[in-house]
Amino acid sequence: MPERLTGGYGLIEGPVWDGDRGLLYSDVLFGGVFALGPDGTVSTVFEHRRGIGGMSPHVAGGLVVSGRNVSYKGFDGGATVTLLDRDPDHGNVGYNDITTDAAGRVYAGSLGASPVFEDGREPRAGDLYLIDLDGSARVVGHDVELTNGLGFSPDGRTLYHSDSRRQTVFSYPVADGGDLGEKTPFVRTERGAPDGLVVSEDGAVWVALAGGSAVGVYEPDGTVREYVEIPQPMCTSVCFGGADLRDLYIVTGSGDAPGGRVGAVYRHPAEVAGLAVPPARVPIS
Repeated sequence: MPERLTGGYGLIEGPVWDGDRGLLYSDVLFGGVFALGPDGTVSTVFEHRRGIGGMSPHVAGGLVVSGRNVSYKGFDGGATVTLLDRDPDHGNVGYNDITTDAAGRVYAGSLGASPVFEDGREPRAGDLYLIDLDGSARVVGHDVELTNGLGFSPDGRTLYHSDSRRQTVFSYPVADGGDLGEKTPFVRTERGAPDGLVVSEDGAVWVALAGGSAVGVYEPDGTVREYVEIPQPMCTSVCFGGADLRDLYIVTGSGDAPGGRVGAVYRHPAEVAGLAVPPARVPIS
C-alpha cells in the first residue's frame, strides 16, 4: 500500500515535480498551491486561488496554472499573466488539466460547465486547446465531455487524454507543429473514471481512477498491467518525482467524506521511471 505523506485538503489536483521545492499541488476547493519538500514539510507557494486543476513548470521560473483561465504565476510573487482566457458566452467556463510537449507548447482542456463549482449550467462538452510558442492559441481537439489528464508518449507522437464522463482515455496522433489527428479510444476504464494521468519511460500510461481507489497502469497497447491500490476512493491525479523519477505520487479528493478535508498525498515506489514533464516555453509578456 502506498505511504501517506500528508492530508487535510478538500480536492488535491495538478501535482507536478519541482527539483528544488519537491512535489507541488493545488487544493481546488479551499485554494492555494503547496510544496511537499523532501523532508516532509509542507509550505505554501501561492495563497488563496481556488479552482487550479492543472500546473506545468515554466522556464521563466514559475508555473502555468489552469482554472478560470490559463495563466502564468511567478514564484517571485509578481503579476499574474493570462495566457488563455475563458469564454463563457460560447460554452467555455474555464480549464482543467494541462500538459506541455517537448517544444514547450501548452495543451489545456476546456470545460463546458464546472464539475466542482455550481454555476447553473447544464453539462456540455469542451475542447482541447494548444497555446503555441508565439503565444497564439487554437483548438486542436473537440467534443470532450469532461476533460482531465493529459500526457505524451515517450516519442512525443501520441497524446493521451482522459474524458472522465465517457470513462475513456483517448489517444491522438501528434503532428510536428503540435496539431492533433483524429482521437481514438485507448482504454475504457473498468473501475472508476479516468482522471489525471502520467506516462513512464517504458510507454505505460498511469491513470488516476476517480471513485476506483486506485491508479490503473496500462501497457502501450491498452491492456492492464496492474492497479496501484489506495485507501481512498477519490483518486484524482498522479505524478512521478524524486531524484530518479521513480516515486509515484498519488493525490486524492475528499469525495463524500464527512468534513470535506480528507484529501491526501501518497507515495508509491515504481519499478520504472516516469517521463520528465518539459517546462513551458510560451511567452509571458
